[in-house]
Amino acid sequence: MTATVSGPLVGQGFDRLDGRAKVTGAAHYTAEIPLPGVAHAVIVGARIGSGAVRSIDTRRAMAAGAVAVFTHENLPRVAAVPPVFPSGFGGPAPGQTFFPMQDTAIHYFGQPIAVVVADTFEAAQQAAELVDAHYDERPALVRLDDGRDRQYQPDTVFCGLVPAVQSRGDVAAAAAGAAHTVDATYHFAANHHNPIECSATAAVWDGDTVTVYDATQGVSATQATIAAYLGISPSNVRVIAHYVGGGFGAKAMMWPHVTLAPMIARELGRPVKLVLTREQMFYGTGLREEQEQRITLVCDNEGMFTGLRHHKLSVTSPFDEWAELSLGVAGQAYGIPNWEGRYRLVRGNTMTPTFMRGPGETSGMVAMECAIDELADAIEIDPVELRLRNHAALDPESGHPWSSDGYAECLHLAAERFGWSASDRRARMRRDGDWLIGWGVATAGYPVFLPGQPQRAHARLLADGSLIVQAGTQDFGTGVATTMAQVAGDALGVPWARVRVDIGDTDYPNIAAAVGSMGAGMISAAVHTACIELLAQLIALAVADAESVLHGLPAHAIEGGGGMLRLKSDPSVAEAYSDLLSRNHLTDVETIGTWHPPAQDLPYGRMSFGAQFAEVAVDADLGLVRVRRMVGAFAPGRVLNAKLARSQVLGGMNWGLSQALMEASLPDTRDGRWANSSLLEYLLPVNADAPEVDISFVEVADPVVNPLGVKGLGELGMVGAAAAIVNAVRHATGRTIREIPLRIEHLLTEPMTP
Repeated sequence: MTATVSGPLVGQGFDRLDGRAKVTGAAHYTAEIPLPGVAHAVIVGARIGSGAVRSIDTRRAMAAGAVAVFTHENLPRVAAVPPVFPSGFGGPAPGQTFFPMQDTAIHYFGQPIAVVVADTFEAAQQAAELVDAHYDERPALVRLDDGRDRQYQPDTVFCGLVPAVQSRGDVAAAAAGAAHTVDATYHFAANHHNPIECSATAAVWDGDTVTVYDATQGVSATQATIAAYLGISPSNVRVIAHYVGGGFGAKAMMWPHVTLAPMIARELGRPVKLVLTREQMFYGTGLREEQEQRITLVCDNEGMFTGLRHHKLSVTSPFDEWAELSLGVAGQAYGIPNWEGRYRLVRGNTMTPTFMRGPGETSGMVAMECAIDELADAIEIDPVELRLRNHAALDPESGHPWSSDGYAECLHLAAERFGWSASDRRARMRRDGDWLIGWGVATAGYPVFLPGQPQRAHARLLADGSLIVQAGTQDFGTGVATTMAQVAGDALGVPWARVRVDIGDTDYPNIAAAVGSMGAGMISAAVHTACIELLAQLIALAVADAESVLHGLPAHAIEGGGGMLRLKSDPSVAEAYSDLLSRNHLTDVETIGTWHPPAQDLPYGRMSFGAQFAEVAVDADLGLVRVRRMVGAFAPGRVLNAKLARSQVLGGMNWGLSQALMEASLPDTRDGRWANSSLLEYLLPVNADAPEVDISFVEVADPVVNPLGVKGLGELGMVGAAAAIVNAVRHATGRTIREIPLRIEHLLTEPMTP
């Protein structure tokens, strides 16, 4: 893009600033950072799922060229074990409260029991294979069904932030007086994130300070976590993440390898790099837990929902009470006066589960939206009409109005673009040769989270009129640097080609981890605030400058645009930023802008809404499911970059396809391992599976959430996609399947042809 672009920068589809570096190979990811004298560390994982280490013999590994082998016998003890806390809210953010190699206990298969260090990666890998470990093994619990009789009711889930039992109204009374009821239980397989870049951390000490290169979704969270574990000040930890090859939640929290690298580097007195293998990603960065959700949805004779009971049972780790928040949006998107949500847990031999794209809502809305379709069929109401009829005009939890809505507009727009027809909703009525054709719809929704602390950015205008913007955030595929440049250019009135953005370093002003769709809103707010404050400095300078054409004019009458200060009422009265600075003998002007998020208890409900439609074709004889097309419309507040926004949603919708039809981590009950811990066996969609996708945005002003009205989009695009596909399969086949993902064997248990 060039400086000749006209109109506001925000909203336009600028190409990514980092695009050329990525496609030409100039971008260096963490594992590729060249470090003089670096040693390579390889984790040795436990080969049992439960028990204890009896002995570890490292002699063969040392003889094969290892520089050192660390085990529970010689690894330093951590200074503290911080509580699990969401990385987007500031402070340390370990993925679990268990840190390995502090004792002999084995809690899950693949748990680190040793770290082998050598001068080359290949030598470290070979030596790691030669570590001899012996165990006292106990049976491992890895399946929900095997622990069903051990389920319990915790007080809280999700880092202790959410009560495990919540309610409003009287669900029992609503159920007793209901005209219609759907009672359905859905089972969801465990999932793993599998970003293309495996997690990696490298550490270099210089005296008492350490520089850490990490593949992370939050450089500030990495900094705080390492400091807590090592017992040092965060100011002595610098974290750099120039390029991150996808995260999806696997890199949102800090897992043991992130601290092991600087810990071992300090012990050895030399740089250390630790890279997880693809198999170790299944045992080293959390997961979406296996879960079961029971929905009881009741309505009156007009199809108005009067009550919802939503219970979830899921597997957590031996040491943390974690459940992704699957019940929230399902209980808020519709105006249901009587609601009860309940989380129950089973302690299993796994890592602590963690955030995964659309955390909680992607599973919770499958259960809710499929139940709605079953109810629509039972009372013979068009599923689109039933959803419109029940959409919550106010937040049913607080009774407050939404900060912005847009749901009805999204549903109408998507239905029109899809070609939805309310006529003949009977199953198995559409065919295309041997294929049964089905249509499905689902609501998308995701909460608008606000960070709990101020967010900061640095803006510096140079004497030549160019602008540098810096923030301690990182890009893991979202294009944040590009949108920062757009926001900064508009706020200060600097052309696109004159804006430079620096990110990925904790030496820049702090920004919380970009998780939970918070990134776009909080980063744009910080950058906007910094640039507006810088503009105010420039205006004050011009007004006080006797040689300026703007001298003595009221500040509110002046604006920035095209690299100049100008009179709003007469833009011909203007002077260039470079002239103003030069005349005042200034090489630059700068500021650190601080955005203070609104209070968490705002009198508004905060939700982003959307609607998803899908058409599937099902081979009646073979059980094959092909998603032919998907349509989505979304209301994420203000769209910062149309091209990047579409890419975000496109990825989310295709992941919804993957969730509905492919992704499942399968436990081996013999020893607790994941039986398909590779990209050869963990099923993911490829280009041949990708359908035609139609995406639209409904921009609804939101003056509440942040200065630009940005609500976030990264999670929203996935929510509802899987549900629309599952509903479409049910419409095509007449089969109600409640196992996610749907598989061929589910569809072949009985004939589908009418």
